Parts: sequence; C-alpha cells; structure tokens
Amino acid sequence: MAGHSKFKNIMHRKGAQDAKRAKVFAKLALQITVAARTGSEPDMNPRLRAAIGAARAQNMPADRIKKAIQKAEGGTDGDNYEEIRYEGYGPGGVAVIVEALTDNRNRTAAEVRAAFSKHGGNLGETGSVGFMFDRVGSIVYPAEAADAEDMFEAALEAGAQDVDSEGDTHEITCDPDDFNTVRDTLVDRFGEPEDANLIWKPQNTIEIDEDAAQTLFKLLDVLEDSDDVQRVAANFDVSDEIMERLSA
Repeated sequence: MAGHSKFKNIMHRKGAQDAKRAKVFAKLALQITVAARTGSEPDMNPRLRAAIGAARAQNMPADRIKKAIQKAEGGTDGDNYEEIRYEGYGPGGVAVIVEALTDNRNRTAAEVRAAFSKHGGNLGETGSVGFMFDRVGSIVYPAEAADAEDMFEAALEAGAQDVDSEGDTHEITCDPDDFNTVRDTLVDRFGEPEDANLIWKPQNTIEIDEDAAQTLFKLLDVLEDSDDVQRVAANFDVSDEIMERLSA
C-alpha cells in the first residue's frame, strides 16, 4: 500500500472517516465559497466546477453546495482566505506536502509546525520536497464501477494519462489542465467517483516500518483534523501486513 491517497481510501472504507464527515463538508464548502468569489457559474469557472465535483464525490448534499455558492454571491465570505503550501519530512524520512486555506497565516503555520514537531517530523521551506511529487488530477472509482479494460479505454479516450486498477479501486490520473474534462466525461459514463481532486502524486515512495508508520499516520491524522488544512500528500510505502495490523 503506497501513497497517502490509498491510505485515505482504505481508512474511508473501514468507516474511519464517518466521524469526520461534518468537518470534511465544512472544508469542501469553504473551497466552493472561495472558488465562487471569481464567478458563481460552474461552466465559466473551472476551479468552482472542480470544487463542486470534489464535494459531490464525498456525497455532500446539493443544498449545502448551493448555500456555499450563495455565500460568495451575497457577501465577502472567502475574500480574506489565502492558499498556502507547507513542506517537510515526517517519520522515516517521508516527504509531506500540506495544502491549507486560511484567513490567519500565523495560526495555521503554528499548528502545522507543532504537528510536525510532536510527531517526529521537521517542517522545511517551500520547495524542499515538492520536487519529489507531480501535480496531477486524480479520479477514483470503486472496482465495481467497471472492469479494468473498460475503465482504461474510457479514461484514455477522455484524455487521461494513466489508470491504476489495483485492489478495490480504479485511480485515473491526468494533466491538471485536463482534469475537468476527464472527470466530467467519466461522470457521464460511470456516475460520480469516490474521489476527484488535484493532488500531489509522489514520483517514488519510501518503505517504512511499523513504528514509523504508526507515528506517521498520527501526524497525517492531526494535520487533516485541522480546520485550515485541505489536503495532505506523503510519499510512504507500507506493507499490507503492517497496514492490516494498524487498521485493526
């Protein structure tokens, strides 16, 4: 099991994300509101369309999506938020990228720095680990959505770069500029995906032992629990045996 996105999918299927659903929806709503400040029509605003797609992938209610857009239309909500990326190393030398959306840069920086320090990591400068990742569009479907051959053909026809049909999921990756087109094409054919976002995909992964994995997962949980943190990426690799023990 390699990479943070697969870890999140596994934990999601085990129900670990259920208790966090309200927090997830709040983050998605903020992403929609901030995106809608530059235009409330999804067809004319690729960023808003992507934010709405990510919300739908998490089964966010349509009325909640509508209210998030209306907040941007009716006031200054989202005007004072800025996007910040933090980079550093976690336990076992794992490279970590943290994407945040915040209205208080000092608060967020302090929270992220404290999380790294408490869990055996070190926060570095922007760019210190980013070169180890590629920015890609990621669209994830459950295995039962289609067989591997059908998903591969449909994804490539839509403009995707690659399809990984491993285990219980199909993960489709594409160039960020093609993300909306690929996602919309696949939605028309297979319905809403389990997840759809622009992510940082590690070029290579580092295998870590159980102790490092346990501490790393605590770090990732703390980071994702922050109201300001939107997404986290990490380049770790953990054996199935270790993952089963830690997920028990």
